[in-house]
This record gives sequence, C-alpha cells and structure tokens, in this order.
Amino acid sequence: MVALINFALSFTFSFTGSLTPGTINLSSIQLGLEGKARLAWRLALAAAIMEYIYAYLAVTFERLITSSPVVIQNFHLIAAIVMITLGLLTIRSTSRPPTNLALRFQNSGFRRGLMLGILNPLAMPYWIGMIAYLKSQHWIVLSTPLQLHSFLLGVSAGVFTLLVLVAYLAGRVIKLLRESQWIRKFPGYLMLALGIYALIRYLIMLLFPLR
Repeated sequence: MVALINFALSFTFSFTGSLTPGTINLSSIQLGLEGKARLAWRLALAAAIMEYIYAYLAVTFERLITSSPVVIQNFHLIAAIVMITLGLLTIRSTSRPPTNLALRFQNSGFRRGLMLGILNPLAMPYWIGMIAYLKSQHWIVLSTPLQLHSFLLGVSAGVFTLLVLVAYLAGRVIKLLRESQWIRKFPGYLMLALGIYALIRYLIMLLFPLR
C-alpha cells in the first residue's frame, strides 16, 4: 500500500512539475508536430531514465541534509521555505523566453532526450525540495528498497507520460503553452501552495504544541 501511495504521489508531482515549458517538453512537442512519433517515444524514455537518476540522487542528498539535528527540529519550516522559494523561482522563470536548445538534435530521439535530461538544472533541487516536503507531511515513506524504487518509478512514469502526451497532442499543447500563462506557471503555483500549507502547519505546531 505504501509503495502504491509513493508511486501515485511521485507520478503526480513529476507530471505536473514537467508542465513548465523547457527544452525537453518543447523538443517532444516539436517531434510531435513533425510526425516523428518513434523519436518522441525514445526522447521520453531517455528523459525518464535521467529523471530517475536525478530523483535517486535527490533522495540521497535529502537524507544527508535532514540528518542534522537542527534540520530535524525545524523540518516543517525548512520544507515550507524550500517549496515557497522553488515556487516563486518557477513562476518567475516562466516569464523568460525558452532557450533554443530544444531546436537542436533534429534527427535524434534517445540521444537528444538523454542530453537534455542531463542538462536539466532544475531536476535535482526540485526533487530535493519535493521529497523533503512529502516526508515532512508523512505522505511518503522511503525506508525499504520497494518503497524507494516505487517512488522513483513514479517519477519516471510521470515524465514519460507527460512527454508522450504532449507529443501526441502537439498541435493543441503548443498553442496552450505559448498563450496560457496559467499553464506555464501552474507548477510554480502548486509548489507555492504546498509551501504555504507546510508553513501554516509549522506555525500551528509551534503555537499549539502537543502536550
């Protein structure tokens, strides 16, 4: 049951976190517009593999960070600050035009996805913050290999599903991503809301401690 919950939550946050226009999903859209379905699937697979690796590293670094007694005592507050910061940075970054990196590697699929996945700078901090938040709310447990890898598989599945979906619906999605500010900023607003929720919970625990 815990493994299924881990998978469902990581899939959800991986899918929504990949909505922000960037080099990977814009490349998937481009391949969809060009009718290169096989290349789009290969790109999605490579990106999912890299997301799995980044999420695994994020779990490791999150454990190192939260091993400090000071961090443990203020876990909810730190998680709230991280999520609010990531949310604001994501919202701000969507106002800037995307790079031209998505227009390269015209005839590649897996290699393009692998390269763009490696060059994705936001994957690591996003998952460190998200894992810290989910653990602080006791929504996930990563104590056993099954629980850990079910979470990581959800991360990969979320990215893969999003990329395949936008490639399939390329014509409509590209219009939405270009014209809808709400969709562009949705992941940022989601992280901001989660951070505010964690901050409120921390303040309630601070003001009304359990006796």
